[in-house]
Amino acid sequence: MEVTYYPGCSLEATARDYDESIRAVCGALGIRLRELDSWTCCGATSAHTTSERLSVMLPAVNLPAAEKAGLDVLAPCPLCYNRLKRSQHHVGSTVKVTDLCSLLAQDTVLSAIKARVKTDLSAVKAVCYYGCMSSRPPRELGNPDCENPTGMDRAAEAAGVTVLPWSYKTDCCGASFAVSRPDIMMSLVKKLYDKAMEAGAECILVACQMCQANLDMYQDRISREYGARYDLPILYITELLGLAMNLESPETWLSRHIKDPLAYLKSLGLLKAA
Repeated sequence: MEVTYYPGCSLEATARDYDESIRAVCGALGIRLRELDSWTCCGATSAHTTSERLSVMLPAVNLPAAEKAGLDVLAPCPLCYNRLKRSQHHVGSTVKVTDLCSLLAQDTVLSAIKARVKTDLSAVKAVCYYGCMSSRPPRELGNPDCENPTGMDRAAEAAGVTVLPWSYKTDCCGASFAVSRPDIMMSLVKKLYDKAMEAGAECILVACQMCQANLDMYQDRISREYGARYDLPILYITELLGLAMNLESPETWLSRHIKDPLAYLKSLGLLKAA
C-alpha cells in the first residue's frame, strides 16, 4: 500500500513523537508514505475563525498534488484531516482523504498488525479517545459512525490491548480553549479522566496531537485545582503498536511525554526497568 502523507505543521514540531511513530509503524506494516510535495498549512482553526473561504482554499491548495500522484491522502492530525476533507467536499476534488484510524482499521492492515505482534499487551487496560474533529460534521466528512468510531479500538485490539468500552470517545477535550479559557478545558478534560477511570482504564489511547497535549500536559494542574489525583498515561495508538511489534523506538517517543508513561509500562513488564 502507498499513500501520500500530509503531516501538517505540528507533527514536524511539537508532535514529532507522533510523526516518528506513524512513519515507523507504517513502514513495519508495509505502508509506504510519500510526503505530499510542497504541502502547505491547512489553516487549522485560525483560517476557520477568520474566513470561511480561506478555510476552504488553504487546504485545497494541497489537493492537486495528491491527485497528480494518484494516491489517497493520509492526514493523521484530525484537524488537518477535517480541513482537507471539508475542502475536498466543497471544491469537488476526486482525491480520497483518510485519517489514521480509518487506515489502521482496514482489514489488510489489521491482519498485518496481528501478524507482526511480538509483545503481549493484554495487561494494558485502555480506552480509545478520538476527540471531536475526525468525525464531525458527519455529512461533510462522510462518517456514518460519528458518535461511535471504532477504528482505533480495532487496531488496538489487533495488537492485543485490552480495550474497554466507554461513552466519551468523541467528547471534546477543549482543544485551543487551553489558551483562552483554561477553566473550560480543565473541566472537560477532568470529565474524560473520571469517565476513563470509571471504565477501568489505566491509560488513554489517542490519535490526535492536540487531544494528547491537553490530556497529557495538565494532569498535575487539574489534580491541584480539583483536589484529586490523576496519573493516566496518554499514549498515541502508533506508540503502542510500535511496542507490540517490538520496534526499536517506542521508549524514545514515550520519553517525550509530560506524564511519564514509562513507569506504567515497566510495571506491566513491557519495558525493562532502569
